Amino acid sequence: MKHWLLLIPMLALPFAELQAQTPEEKGLAIAKEMDRRDTGWGDQQADLEMILRNRQGKESRRIIRTRTLEVQGDGDKGLTIFDTPNDVKGTAFLSFTHATRPDDQWLYLPALKRVKRIASSNKSGPFMGSEFAYEDLTSQEVAKYTYKWLRDEKLDGRDTFVIERYPAYKYSGYTRQVVWVDKTIYQPLKVEFYDRKNAMLKTLTFHDYKQYLNKYWRADRMEMVNHQTGKSTTLIWKNYRFKTGLTDRDFDRNSLKRVR
Repeated sequence: MKHWLLLIPMLALPFAELQAQTPEEKGLAIAKEMDRRDTGWGDQQADLEMILRNRQGKESRRIIRTRTLEVQGDGDKGLTIFDTPNDVKGTAFLSFTHATRPDDQWLYLPALKRVKRIASSNKSGPFMGSEFAYEDLTSQEVAKYTYKWLRDEKLDGRDTFVIERYPAYKYSGYTRQVVWVDKTIYQPLKVEFYDRKNAMLKTLTFHDYKQYLNKYWRADRMEMVNHQTGKSTTLIWKNYRFKTGLTDRDFDRNSLKRVR
């Protein structure tokens, strides 16, 4: 995702920006710095294990491959391919993130042998039975939100900015999100999601960040907990590869039917 995951070696946010006069200006400055450090990786591929847990703690697992293409001047393109279990094998999800207009998303269902477009009004729905919504899976473009700095505080011993962001795009399932941003690597450590009634819905936490190519940070594990249903989803990321030669051709709608 632009990505919940990347970064460049530590550089202090420009002093003038951090001294922004209003909480809104400071929140926007932090978001811009996160985005600035998340550029130049080109493309990436990774393997992913998705673990779904119901309220009773019963687990089911899915093995997934992901491909992402960085797009200059717009949101990233992403392709997600399910390899196991058999009931979802061959399912593929294609997403074109946009900064200021609705994202384009499609789902290929091999049992039906057809591509289904995900309606803009349905982006708040659960993705493949997980606690991640379709809108959670797009790159986090700065223009998709407005921002407000709330405070600075420690989280698990790490210094963070705490910012609030409000979806600027239509049909979001959230009224707001509260994000704890690590001051050293400018990556999120925790996100709280509030539903359309402004009630706490979910919490996403990021664990075990590692740096790649001496620039980019990735979390090896993400935990999404739904406080209203008692369900949770764990994402375990492995085998990151960068600059693998992916192009736009690997992300057209026809690519959904020919994924291997």
